[in-house]
Amino acid sequence: MKLEVNLPILDLISGVATDAGVEAFVIGGFVRDMILGRPSHDIDIVVAGNGIDLANKVAEKLGQDTRVQVFKNFGTAMIHQDELEVEFVGARKESYRSDSRKPIVEDGTIEDDQNRRDFTINALAISLQKENFGEVVDPFNGIDDIQNAIIRTPLAPDITFSDDPLRMMRAIRFAAQLNFTIEEQTFRSISKNNDRISIVSKERITDELNKIIASPVPSIGFILLNKSGLLKLIFPEFAALKGTEIKEGKGHKDVFYHTLQVLDKIATQTDNLWLRWAALLHDIGKPITKRFDNKVGWTFHGHEFTGSKMVHHIFKKLALPLNEKMKYVEKIVALHLRPIVLAEDVVTDSAVRRLLFEASDEIDDLIMLCRADITSKNTEKVTRFMNNFDLVSTKLKEIEEKDRIRNWQPPVDGAYIMQTFNIPPCREVGIIKNAIREAILDGIIGNNFEEAEALMLEEGKKLGLKLNENGKQ
Repeated sequence: MKLEVNLPILDLISGVATDAGVEAFVIGGFVRDMILGRPSHDIDIVVAGNGIDLANKVAEKLGQDTRVQVFKNFGTAMIHQDELEVEFVGARKESYRSDSRKPIVEDGTIEDDQNRRDFTINALAISLQKENFGEVVDPFNGIDDIQNAIIRTPLAPDITFSDDPLRMMRAIRFAAQLNFTIEEQTFRSISKNNDRISIVSKERITDELNKIIASPVPSIGFILLNKSGLLKLIFPEFAALKGTEIKEGKGHKDVFYHTLQVLDKIATQTDNLWLRWAALLHDIGKPITKRFDNKVGWTFHGHEFTGSKMVHHIFKKLALPLNEKMKYVEKIVALHLRPIVLAEDVVTDSAVRRLLFEASDEIDDLIMLCRADITSKNTEKVTRFMNNFDLVSTKLKEIEEKDRIRNWQPPVDGAYIMQTFNIPPCREVGIIKNAIREAILDGIIGNNFEEAEALMLEEGKKLGLKLNENGKQ
């Protein structure tokens, strides 16, 4: 099979390699994505020789402005050309120790290099030799596997996964990203070798997990993680959501599959990784808060607050960022029931103001998650909730335009209160600030300086505070 390769950079590399008397090939994901018709900006060039030398020669041809990034520890070099990242490496073969996924690397042939690839769909190469430019080198029938949407390993899967256990995560990630099926023997090997994941760093595991979450249909990946036994090893808190329990004829839904429904729905609306994480964790507190009540059945009271508190532990364990991204997820998880409660009841201005105050800039994302959280098979119930969410959204816009509560800052701050009554920082300052905030949120006064100042003076008088010499009489 020959591919139409219309990239000037590859023509240039072909010419430079010919002049240098070395063979060069495009290999891996770029070839796979060309066949699939997917966009790709990363090109891996394998050289039957020294990849860094060829990169330097290519850079000379491109001109003085072209910089070569050399990674000596890996024996690779990279050139940035327009939107492309072109990486050069010498062909190599690898061997592994049982306690590490870091290979012992030796020089090798193009065949050796293809043998060490993780999957047949990633072992494809395109020749850059003048005599057969564009011809696909496909020793493991990777093209057939692409056409049949199958993921399999080039060599025996037990060897592939035992050598580098991260490949088990990668297999599942590709299944989710491409909507491919993992070949039966390959999947059995993942289940058989799943405990080998323990030698992989948290960072590498989480990188693959994030790519699964960011895929078009994330549930594909999580169902495979669960079936393979990997999920309980890398993310036991999420695995704990699986299952139902019936008592006195009353059952509850499987929170694991409900959560995946929510995640898939969110994935059709946003690429925001952290909102997808919030969807994944929104019910994470349910196993801990599950109780049985003889009158109402199963309850999960406070699961949103318990779940929010679990976010820090989960992020730390998975080496996720412990910064504003984590705080965003904590907030969305903690508030995820609030719009649903509003949608079930009469929507008051006061309740909407309080939701705006607490959610702030995350209000739109919160509403998006709450809409996705309605997964009932009762179409009448779903329609009623969605209509009520429309009402809540309209109210949110009206209140925001009128009262400017989002990212609320008090019209009268603590410094002004202390100056007015000539007092130091103290309990009374907090009482007055709280009274002003509550009055604004309840709609008793407007969100403006004049009304807030008047209430401040009134509350100060109740507390027995006296104005300073320059204060109001």
